[in-house]
Amino acid sequence: MRITSKGQVTIPQWIRERHGLMPQTDVDFTERDGMVILAPAATASKPDRADQLLERLRGSAQKSLTTDEIMHLTRAYDDD
Repeated sequence: MRITSKGQVTIPQWIRERHGLMPQTDVDFTERDGMVILAPAATASKPDRADQLLERLRGSAQKSLTTDEIMHLTRAYDDD
């Protein structure tokens, strides 16, 4: 296994599955007795700005639209 120029390495699938390292899992690196230890993070990392914005917007719609209303809005130029 080799570290890429970006400092990335692929964790073998069997290790990911055995230890629950699923996509988007936050991890911590620690050093012990000259070895580097990778483990799931004790606390989740701070969400990025896009995640924060989506969370604020989630459920904020004031009115639900029918499919026909949405289609009319997206194709309003056809009325001209």
